Amino acid sequence: MTEQILPDQVHDVVIIGSGPAGYTAAVYTARANLSPVVLAGSVTAGGELMNTTEVENFPGFPEGIQGPDLMMNMEAQARRFGADIRHEDATEVKLEGTVKEITLGSGGVLHARSVILATGSAYRELGVPGEKELSGHGVSWCATCDGFFFREQVIAVVGGGDSAMEEALFLTKFASKVYVIHRRDQLRASQIMADRAKANEKIEFIWNSEVTEVRGEGQVSQLGMRSTVDDTESSLEVTGLFIAIGHDPRVGLFKDQLELTEDGTLQVDGRTSKTSLPGVFAAGDVLDPHYRQAITAAGSGCVAALDVEHYLADTADSDAAETRAAQPASV
Repeated sequence: MTEQILPDQVHDVVIIGSGPAGYTAAVYTARANLSPVVLAGSVTAGGELMNTTEVENFPGFPEGIQGPDLMMNMEAQARRFGADIRHEDATEVKLEGTVKEITLGSGGVLHARSVILATGSAYRELGVPGEKELSGHGVSWCATCDGFFFREQVIAVVGGGDSAMEEALFLTKFASKVYVIHRRDQLRASQIMADRAKANEKIEFIWNSEVTEVRGEGQVSQLGMRSTVDDTESSLEVTGLFIAIGHDPRVGLFKDQLELTEDGTLQVDGRTSKTSLPGVFAAGDVLDPHYRQAITAAGSGCVAALDVEHYLADTADSDAAETRAAQPASV
């Protein structure tokens, strides 16, 4: 026999994920008296910005702010308005139907009328010694975020696609020299992006090579290199390494229930946050294959919250109309 779920046991909205998207959605839904439950993650609460040092391009902080501080401020702001933020993981979701079911890592189960998916994306790592240790100390996955800190320095970009070329070209605005390291002898990038990079006098290509180690005492100072042709080893003196080998949207929890784009991100309806299932909304990097900035993620969280408000209001109106229609006409 299926256990009946009482109305007061169903949350208006559960937000899976945190970061700028999840916390912004929490602020907006909490201020709308929707009492959101935020599953911020047991380990990854705060998202990628928890691994970022100085953030200088988020509006409102003229002197910049540390990534973890920005996320803690957002979390505190959401709590101030009544968001129930739990440092737990969702391990299973059932998103079809009017009531969604979310299973927690602790074994509990939440039920919700709507769900906002703000699970973000993960940058692909090289998986070499020194990479994690020097993350934020010369190793970066975002030129737009960190390029400013490498003025007049010699840096390297790893990758051969359009993203890598975009990163390299952007970094020439700051660095004195940019090496592009690629494991093959030709780029995967589109012809126009490849031509632009090759025409830039600050960019030098290192072909048929891969990074084997990131070296430095508290700051990147050298890369260990290996030829993909004959395995010969070498080193490269740089003070920064930008890794541009792609990123993966975190959709594993629900990819079999929702439509995805060719990029593997969640498919949404136009500029809305509406996914392919009613009552399920997306925010942040999980739907954004291009921009992946803190400010665009925050804006996306706002959109999702407003869409949830309208969805719940429309659902309530529909339920009320059905109830009135089912009542016997008065004599």
